[in-house]
Amino acid sequence: MKINFAIIGLLSLLVAGQVSGQDCAADGDVQFLCGPVSPEDLAQVPETDWIVAAGMEDDGYLYLVNSASLNTETVYPSANANHQWDRQLYAACPGPQTEEFRPHGLHLVPGENNSHLLLVVRHGARESIEVFTIDASATMPSMTWVGCVEAPEGVVFNSVAATPEGGMVATHFQLPMGVVYEWDPQSDWEQVPGSESPGPNGIEISPDGNWLYIGGWGSRSLIKLSRGQQEVTVDSVAVSHHIDNVRWADDGSLLAAGHVGPEPASIMTCLSQQQCESVSTRVTRVDVNNLSAQQIIDYPSNPLFLLGTVAIEVGDEIWVGGIAGSDRIARFENR
Repeated sequence: MKINFAIIGLLSLLVAGQVSGQDCAADGDVQFLCGPVSPEDLAQVPETDWIVAAGMEDDGYLYLVNSASLNTETVYPSANANHQWDRQLYAACPGPQTEEFRPHGLHLVPGENNSHLLLVVRHGARESIEVFTIDASATMPSMTWVGCVEAPEGVVFNSVAATPEGGMVATHFQLPMGVVYEWDPQSDWEQVPGSESPGPNGIEISPDGNWLYIGGWGSRSLIKLSRGQQEVTVDSVAVSHHIDNVRWADDGSLLAAGHVGPEPASIMTCLSQQQCESVSTRVTRVDVNNLSAQQIIDYPSNPLFLLGTVAIEVGDEIWVGGIAGSDRIARFENR
């Protein structure tokens, strides 16, 4: 969703200095991992204990969070950040720029020999998709910036997913109507046919590349859209909340995370004023084969955790990241 970064930055600074062991205590059955500020999106590094978190606070950071030790490391931008610009593949990129990074949506592409690709929606100094390689061969993974793809003029991306052909798709969150764009190295950004919807937010793609799964924030639905097929096909399943990010689960279902309030304006009030009465974080598991949905998490907003945005499976838990100055990741039993 579109965020007021000035508000997020202020809330984050207020919260960041207030974390203590006691503050990170469990809330009933809900455990927390404290450290990353406004972890709007999460992506697990394959076959490791490490999670990448996109922190949407002040200038913003990429964090590495260890699911075993529960420690958090800030990895980008940093004084020893690695840059190896692939000028051939990302020739139109102006080059690395670490100021006003403000990461948002994430997508990790598993590779071979502990080498992976990370796509990061970036705001701040420029609107773009920043591209990193991840070397997970050491005890702690390392990241190297390799390029970027700038957004079309006037477009603000929200979420991104890689295509099997080496390109990417990204959502342009806008109300009353937004769209999805696609980019590949041989052409520029193009609007995906049939992708118009109210507030398209999170996005995933089927392994064969034939289907896009879009989190409908405004429509409160998970949208299934054909890609690269002769006839455009659109289907959807309703859920009980606005969908922010969507993530694949181990069983092939999608975890659609988001939030709900008495009315859409309640979410904006929760973000800007921390007045979150009757607002809840929710997660729904969606079977993409028959488009059936089952709500699995409903967690009322509270001073510890205001507004959830993403859910991923981590071992026997579901981790939920959030915004609005949140200084933690909520951890729920994976039932």
